[in-house]
Order: sequence, then structure tokens, then C-alpha cells
Amino acid sequence: MTTNRRSFIKGAAIAAPAAALATPALAQSKIKWRLQTYAGAALAEHVIKPAIDSFNKIAGDQMEIELFFADQLVPTGELFRAMQKGTIDAVQSDDDSMASPTEVTVFGGYFPFGSRYSLDVPVLFNQYGLGEIWDKEYSAVGVKHISAGAWDPCHFATKDPIRSLADLKGKRVFTFPTAGRFLSQFGVVPVTLPWEDIETAVQTGELDGIAWSGITEDYTVGWADVTNYFLTNNISGAWAGSFFANMDRWNELPDHLRELLKVCMDQSHYYRQWWYWGGEANLRVNGSKMQLTTIPDNEWAQVEAAAIKFWDEIAAESETKAKVVEIFRKYNDDMQKAGRPYRYG
Repeated sequence: MTTNRRSFIKGAAIAAPAAALATPALAQSKIKWRLQTYAGAALAEHVIKPAIDSFNKIAGDQMEIELFFADQLVPTGELFRAMQKGTIDAVQSDDDSMASPTEVTVFGGYFPFGSRYSLDVPVLFNQYGLGEIWDKEYSAVGVKHISAGAWDPCHFATKDPIRSLADLKGKRVFTFPTAGRFLSQFGVVPVTLPWEDIETAVQTGELDGIAWSGITEDYTVGWADVTNYFLTNNISGAWAGSFFANMDRWNELPDHLRELLKVCMDQSHYYRQWWYWGGEANLRVNGSKMQLTTIPDNEWAQVEAAAIKFWDEIAAESETKAKVVEIFRKYNDDMQKAGRPYRYG
């Protein structure tokens, strides 16, 4: 008994320094990712930072995600390539803005009249098959599509009032690539600029307006301070954006950290749904910085009809695009037949 006790104490004494020496090695094994969002700092406080803070807190000494805002590491239009190469590990963006080289790129951001409400987007991805298509498209190019969510609707915020389609002609507008392609038939001149330069560009006259968000974002990021009018008609009821990761970095993660990422990102999607939904109504009613304008329904119907033709053009471009468009048609037809509260009129 004495010998065994002495041997145990001696062994523990030797093991203690060894354990101490091992501690730095364990600290160095902490996984670190760099994630860049499409959003500037003010917007990121809502659309991404809470989720990343939560993830880092729960992951503790196992993993840390360093968050970068719009254009901090690479321009937004280069986000996909940087992630694919492993220059950055993960991205929060829509497919359109980050110039994804996939067949589904045109459907990210604001696909004209593809959705009416924010709940449409997760239903399309989780129940109507878009999730499987996105997974296949991104897996083929070395990127993991983690999850998609819905954000705010797309409205015009302008310096001059928009009360008819004629008022859109010649307006230089910051918007998404696909939305710009669609709106150009009504005389809108799409302009591409770094996200952080938009407010100044409106002040200097380089831009006449913005078609990038709903009214919540206009107030949050300062655009309501440089525009005077908010058009209540929208070209899409909800922005569709996603979380992505470099496939190799994703595959290196243990299962529990992958699951934690999914949970935190789903929580982020949920946060934005109620933050935008409540904010859109509240600021229309109680906001004091922008005057509301509306294009009459009978005239706006021309835009809605043009969207259906636009869908046909997109569907003709590839088999995958045709499949996605068919899902949008099926979904919207189902919602129309379901009636209130899913669709009105």
C-alpha cells in the first residue's frame, strides 16, 4: 500500500509539469474563422453581430469567429471568390451581391415578386425544394451553403417623390444586380458602389435614390437622413440571403460546432424576421424622416406583369433556373389559392 501510494505521488508530480506544458498547445488548437458580411457596421449590429457574439460565447475556447463588415477584407463583389479560395472562411450575403458563379445567383437578394412576405423565403427553402438546389449548386464549387433566411422587402428611398412609373425614368439608383436588370426597363439607371459610400453619393447627387432595403434599414444605416421619400410599392416582399462557408473549413469542424453554427444562424434569421417586420410597420406609421408615396395599383400592375415575363427570360437561360422558377410559380399559385392570410387578392 505504501509503495503504491508513493508511486502514485511520484507519477503525479511528473505529470503535473507535463500538463502545464500541454496547456499552450491546447490554447493554440482553438479554431479561428474570419467571416465577412455584406452589411456595414450599423446594419451588422442587427443582421449578424448578435449571432456571432452568441456563437463565440457558447463555443468558448474551442472556436472563435472574427467578424468583418462590408468591404473590410475584400469588396462585396469578390466575397465568393475569396471564400472559395479560403482567403476568408465564411460569408453572410445574398448570392447576387457576392457574384456567385452558380445557376441560382439571380434568385438571391431580391428576385422580382418572388416573395410577398418574409415567411415565404424559409418555406421555399425548407418545404418547396430550394434548399436542395442551393446545396447542390454550391457543393459543386467548393462552398457549403449553410442556411437561407428572409429579411426586409425592397422599396425605393429617393430624394424626389415617386408617384408614377414615369417618375422612375432616369433615376440613378443603388440596387442589387438582378433588381437593376429588371428595373432598367422602366428607365431606372442601376449604379454599383461600395455599401459604405451610398449615403455620401446621395448627398453629392451621384445617386437619386436607393432600392436596396425596407424602411427599417433606411433609418438604421442613415439613408433616411439623406432621402426624403419612401415608396410603399415594393418589387419583392423579402430579401433572400444566406450563410456560406469554405467547404474544406466546414468539413474540418467537429459535428457539434457545425450544429452550433446552424443553430446560431437560424436564430439570426429569426431575429431579423421580427426586427424587420415590426420595424417596417412602426416606421411607416411613426417615422418622421421620410414622406410615404405610392404608385396606384392599376399602374403598378404593369410592373407585376413585367415580372412574370422576366421570370420567363430567366427560366430560358438554363435547366436549373427553369426548375427554380417553376418552384416559385408553384409556391405563389399555392399561396394564392390558400387565400387569406397567405395572399390578398
